[in-house]
Amino acid sequence: MEIFSLSKMTVFPIYFFTSLCLILLLPPLCYCQQNFSSRASYYKTNDEMGNPNGACGYGDYGRNTNAGEVCAVSSRLFKNGAACGACYQVRCKSSGLCSDLGEKVMATDYVEGQETDFILSYRAFTALAKQPRMAEFLTEKGAVDVEFRRVSCNSAAKLRVKIHDNSQYPHYLSILLTNQGGASDIFAVEIYEEETYQWISMRRAFGAVWDLANPPSGELRVRFLVSSSAAARWVESEKAIIPAEWKAGLTIETNIKLN
Repeated sequence: MEIFSLSKMTVFPIYFFTSLCLILLLPPLCYCQQNFSSRASYYKTNDEMGNPNGACGYGDYGRNTNAGEVCAVSSRLFKNGAACGACYQVRCKSSGLCSDLGEKVMATDYVEGQETDFILSYRAFTALAKQPRMAEFLTEKGAVDVEFRRVSCNSAAKLRVKIHDNSQYPHYLSILLTNQGGASDIFAVEIYEEETYQWISMRRAFGAVWDLANPPSGELRVRFLVSSSAAARWVESEKAIIPAEWKAGLTIETNIKLN
């Protein structure tokens, strides 16, 4: 499975990529109206949308979610995958070229650049322009200074659990989490074992993908450790249950909102 497919695409300017194994422990950004300063560039795909092979493991969802206005983020934002699906309001500081409001983008991939926190899809980057006719002048810059803040992706969205295609019933269970972009990031996932009355930790395989070898039999309750700038807490739901005879590709919509 490819993790850093951005390395196969054109990025302006050129950036150097590092391994997901590198975990940079930096304080999380708060979920508030505070703005942070950084730089943003862009990458190009055939359809000018997102990267379907991004480090979050979203597949085609990572290409077209948020109308293709997605981005790869630096390690301080990516947090080893905990912030996959997070949304940011990004505003270019070039007042002559860029709109005052900026654009909401979703993190679906990971990248490292020099003092650059965002590599936006071409669609997202050109949306920063004040007018469509100015998009060409904006892309000619290659990279721009930006202000950004964390925002909610969709107040109506509910966390989804998809049985990953790599799962092999009943010996290996892998799940992909989507619709988690809100005030909190997911830092741990556990499955409840009825026989021992214990919660079993899943491993973050990469990005938003979690796995467990030899999972318990029967229905599997799932809970999530989420954390915002305020505190960490476990979240569970009567709908967050994987059926006893689960199959790859099955999607479970919980009633959990992390906005």
